[in-house]
Amino acid sequence: MRKVDHVPDLAEAAALERRRYRELQRQSRVFDARTRIIGVDLEGLDAQVNDKRIQDATRRAWDDSIAAEMKQNDKVMCILDQRQKKDTVMTEKALNEFRQSYQQPETRREFDLSDPQSLKKGMPARMADSDPRCTASGLQKFMGEDLNSENRKKYQQEQTREWLLEQQKDWTNALADRKFADGLHDTHRLELDQKAMDLQRRDEETRRAICVATKEFNRNQAIESEEKRKLEKQQELEDGIAEISNMLKGDLLSENPQQAVSSFASHRVITDRWKGMTQDQLKEIRDVQLQQVLEKLRLEEEECQRKAEWDRRRIQAARAELLYERHQQRQNRELRRALDNLNAQLSQDQKKSANLIQTAKVQVQYSGPGISKAPELELF
Repeated sequence: MRKVDHVPDLAEAAALERRRYRELQRQSRVFDARTRIIGVDLEGLDAQVNDKRIQDATRRAWDDSIAAEMKQNDKVMCILDQRQKKDTVMTEKALNEFRQSYQQPETRREFDLSDPQSLKKGMPARMADSDPRCTASGLQKFMGEDLNSENRKKYQQEQTREWLLEQQKDWTNALADRKFADGLHDTHRLELDQKAMDLQRRDEETRRAICVATKEFNRNQAIESEEKRKLEKQQELEDGIAEISNMLKGDLLSENPQQAVSSFASHRVITDRWKGMTQDQLKEIRDVQLQQVLEKLRLEEEECQRKAEWDRRRIQAARAELLYERHQQRQNRELRRALDNLNAQLSQDQKKSANLIQTAKVQVQYSGPGISKAPELELF
């Protein structure tokens, strides 16, 4: 048969090692005279308090870092929100100024068609005979007569030139305003970027300070833990020496029977100190057991007698019931016999009555008309 190499289970080995370590700690607490007398694990409580302090300090540092990061994010969001609001306000303001400056209703070409003041600005229907608005029905102006065409063309050209100059000027001003607004926007953006960089630098400095403080705290904790471990080792060595001395001089190795007596009651013992029962205690237990055996035998004998009595009574009751049933059957047979006799007698009487009736009917049939009828028989 091939031999298979056994691979140890690391988890099982670690669990076994933990159980051994806990057992050693329990034994150290049990055999520690000072802990056994006081009944409080001061070292465990101090360790728990120390761990709680470390956890609180770590949680506070983590909360402070999270709070600083949240503050930075809030500041950045506020700065971006302010920047967006300011850009929106400036854009709307520039749009309104442009509309007020370059998009007035009076500058539209078709404004004269929808001008509400057109009637007030208009001229009367006729001011003179040479009025160019006179119609053909007035016979004052005919087709082809356009005396002011040259002046009108010059005026239109001048007006077009002025419009172009005005549009060019407006375009130049708009470009200058756009460049100025872009410059202001770039300046404001640089300021915001600088503020964001300052906030990030402060955040990094805060984080570095937190890391330094955490490292310093951890180093102090490590030094304190090392010193505490040395003190615990020294204390454990001294407690071991004291325990060995107490064990050698105590009642445990000397097997003093009084050490097992409990302080709560005289009949109770301490299991880890009890060395067994004495001869008197064993004799008392044997006597009690013998009495229990005799008592059990007596109870069993009484139970057997009780069962025998119940069996006897049950047999007597069954016998009496059987006799009663036989007597009842005998009476039923006698009643049946009497009833059969009565029925037979009644049957004979009925047959006799039937024969008499039949005889009477035959006599009536063979008798003549003058023969009187025989008297009817009364049947009972």
